[in-house]
Amino acid sequence: MTRAKDRLSAVQVKQSPAGKYADGGGLWLVKSSKDTGKWVLRAVVHGRRREMGLGSVSDVGLAEARKSADKWRTVVRAGGDPIKERARQKREAARNLHLLKHVAEDCFDAIKGNLRGQGKAGRWFSPLELHVLPKLGKVPVADLDQVDIRDTLKPLRDTKFETMRKALNRLDMVVRHAAALGLDVDTQVVDKAKALIGASQHKAVNIPAMPWHEVPGFYQSLSVGSVTHLALRLLILTGVRSRPLRFLRVDHIAGDVWTIPADMMKGREGATGDFRVPLSKEALAVIEQAKRHARDGFLFPSLRRGVVSDMTLSRYMERRKLTARPHGFRSSLRDWLAECTDAPHEVAETVLGHKVGGAVERAYRRTDFIDQRAKLMERWADHCKVVQLVSAV
Repeated sequence: MTRAKDRLSAVQVKQSPAGKYADGGGLWLVKSSKDTGKWVLRAVVHGRRREMGLGSVSDVGLAEARKSADKWRTVVRAGGDPIKERARQKREAARNLHLLKHVAEDCFDAIKGNLRGQGKAGRWFSPLELHVLPKLGKVPVADLDQVDIRDTLKPLRDTKFETMRKALNRLDMVVRHAAALGLDVDTQVVDKAKALIGASQHKAVNIPAMPWHEVPGFYQSLSVGSVTHLALRLLILTGVRSRPLRFLRVDHIAGDVWTIPADMMKGREGATGDFRVPLSKEALAVIEQAKRHARDGFLFPSLRRGVVSDMTLSRYMERRKLTARPHGFRSSLRDWLAECTDAPHEVAETVLGHKVGGAVERAYRRTDFIDQRAKLMERWADHCKVVQLVSAV
């Protein structure tokens, strides 16, 4: 049975030209053309006329528009403002619909500009993606509690402690991001979870390093001229970390200096200057050999695409039945500097790209000791090229 206020028909809604058409009870169809228009509810609230949009004609049919109008008329009769009430309900719904997964993605998007390489390598997000979101991603962030977090991450406590620590730190940032968005969250929830997880039996283990006097023998064994062999040789000769070496481009080298962009250096995100690495004659020879493998400007490409992976270098050493790992050559070099040279502490630390001294001291010290480091790296190269023969006594 048609109600007295239901003046429009579905055909009229579809066929009427541009204009305003009353359905009754304050519901209006406002068409801007034959094919486009919107629904509007007019009501008097606290002595003021209010107009509330109920959606476009293409999205909301006549029956749905009438049902929606009835709903908001009820709010008006109760003395409420339907527009403010709808906004309140949307805010409430948003709190319930902001799943942890969505907030985590929004947090990552907000901070990635401060991450190395814009976070494209995935290292920031992966602890969440692999260990938190599969279980908790669909939980509304406002409902997240410390027990959920404990049950999700405690299994990693004694086996993958660093992964757990990173996941907790990332999760804490996500929760605080949610609070900044205006969501009703417990900003202490991660700290509470840490208390529930308890102390770990995990002990930090240093990356195994090859003793400096054994390095020459290994260096000389890298004689095939493959990408892996040449990458390991240059890693040893320069003492850099794996990432800047793997992403080394031909245009990073000028003469006998390799300039590493600041965003490739650990702990130097946002630094105003790059890091210069002096190249010994031996290092330049390795680079010259590597150029025949270059692809897309990279000296050490992978077999398929991109650059050689860190895992490729590590697995090579594993296959050689060595306990030492590629990163450990930095320790080998540092020990050699300490035991076989008189290099000042600040020079030796700069060789490895470490920050030396406080912020004020660094601000006044404008040198990177490039000349002193060049001499040391030439001596280190000479050491690596000569296998030490130890005669039995």
